[in-house]
Amino acid sequence: MANRGADEPSTASPDGESRVSEDRWTLHQRLAVRELIHSEVSYVNTLQLCAVAIRSRLQQLPQGDLDVLFSNIDDIIKVNSKLLEDLQETDSKEEEQVQLIGNLFLESQEELERVYKVYCVNYDQALQLVESYRKDPELQREIQDTIEAVVPQAGPSGLSFLLVIPIQRITKYPLLLQKILENTLPDASAYPVLQRATSALQDVNNNINEYKRRKEVASKYSKVEQLTLRERLARINTHTLSKKTTRLGQLLKQEAGLVPRTEDKEFDDLEERFQWVSLCVSELKSNVAAYLDNLEAFFRFQPQEWDLDIPGGAVVQYRNLARDLQLHAFPEFQRLESLVWQPLCSLAKALAGPQNLIKKRLDKLLDFERLEEKLLEVGSVTCEENEARHTYQALNSLLVAELPQFNQLAVQWLGQILRTFMALQRDLAEQVLQKAEGSLAQLPHCQLSEPAFRKLLEDALGQAGHQLCSFQKNFEKVLPPPTIQPLLPGAERQVQALLSKYGPGKLYQVTSNLSGAGTLDLTLLRGQIVALLQNKDTKGNSTRWLVDTGGTWDFLDSSPPSGKATSGATWAPSCTLAVQIQDGNEHGKVQG
Repeated sequence: MANRGADEPSTASPDGESRVSEDRWTLHQRLAVRELIHSEVSYVNTLQLCAVAIRSRLQQLPQGDLDVLFSNIDDIIKVNSKLLEDLQETDSKEEEQVQLIGNLFLESQEELERVYKVYCVNYDQALQLVESYRKDPELQREIQDTIEAVVPQAGPSGLSFLLVIPIQRITKYPLLLQKILENTLPDASAYPVLQRATSALQDVNNNINEYKRRKEVASKYSKVEQLTLRERLARINTHTLSKKTTRLGQLLKQEAGLVPRTEDKEFDDLEERFQWVSLCVSELKSNVAAYLDNLEAFFRFQPQEWDLDIPGGAVVQYRNLARDLQLHAFPEFQRLESLVWQPLCSLAKALAGPQNLIKKRLDKLLDFERLEEKLLEVGSVTCEENEARHTYQALNSLLVAELPQFNQLAVQWLGQILRTFMALQRDLAEQVLQKAEGSLAQLPHCQLSEPAFRKLLEDALGQAGHQLCSFQKNFEKVLPPPTIQPLLPGAERQVQALLSKYGPGKLYQVTSNLSGAGTLDLTLLRGQIVALLQNKDTKGNSTRWLVDTGGTWDFLDSSPPSGKATSGATWAPSCTLAVQIQDGNEHGKVQG
């Protein structure tokens, strides 16, 4: 900057030269300030065109694509519009303008970083969409025509030209401030403020780049893949085996107390809360699934469709009420699936990515601890090992930074699902009471107090239960005895052998086919004669009998008979049959 006054006449006085030099500094400074403000005006106008005119004319694209392409551009417009407004207000304060501009950027540092890091992270995904549109010439032509009609300077680049503008702008702020700083006298009061502002905007860009790198690492490790056992085995190689073995060794050394374990209370607290939220979501999902199954079974039961042959009275009123509820009240409650179940499944799916990231962090932590030990011992690590250290640091920093917000959002999401569920229950109860109000007044006992009605209901249910039990007992008493089956062809010799060996009191006949429950259990056919040797196994289990089929001793799974009678319809005593065979009567027949 010292050569700016070189062309001044040599006869000028020192004071005059100094004044001319200051004027030149001031002129160049004002030009740099004007460039900052005017470029900000153009930038904000372009953003508003993207957000309003162009986005509204690209309705042929799915809403999901528009969300990716324009990302959080509305947030950027809000922050930069406020910044532009404040910059324009400094025009009226020329003497303090440069210092005010420096303070404005210092105050806006956090907001600029917050909105631009989100946009920059999503930028690569937006570019992938733009590339996919080029595969459809007709769609690409429609998009290009729309953009050229609104922003002619976009040229053939089209969407790519517009999408890169915010990234170019955030990277240009340090250069614009640096230009103002270079044209500010070092002894001016605004100089240190501009220095801090320039450094702050450089830090913003560095932080955005680091955040993007962390996001890329997280994206790599947060993917949840559903792999079969064969696919998992196919991925195993010497490298992965070496890594897993090394991590296991590091973990065992920590468990044995041979090496210290890295303590991170901040992360441990965040992980504990995340696991608590994850457990709550899992339990609620399981309960809601069971609730929906029961609800489906309840809706299938339609008592109003059955004709009970009971004329008039309360039964008809109840059927009318049940029909009214089935047609009007209950269908509304089926919104439970769309308002509760589906959001709950989405929440559970959203938890899977962070859960996988937390697991990967543990693996990377073991690598990091081992490499830290090596660094202390040897003093250096390889480039690959250094990258592994940075990977852990990136994962850990990202989780510590974002888990608090994620936990908070997950709890709010879960709370909203629970409130929706309770609101649906309340609405159902109100609808049922409203529908039933007229019918209930006509039913008997409607004037009874609640305790009296409960007592009446308990007594009625108890009486009905007692009647059912009595009916069951009477039914069991009159069960027909099992019918002795014809003897299997060719079984006479086997029966004679069993009879001579055990006598008629031990023989039983199978009245229905029995399949062995275990690999060593017997399988018997209907009509087969066996000798019952023991009515329980060696462990005292009375449902497993030891029998002899006339050549094989083994257990079978059944229920023991009452005395020497039959158990259900499975066994029939064959004493009479055996005697008939022994006496030479007709084989395989039972005389009355």
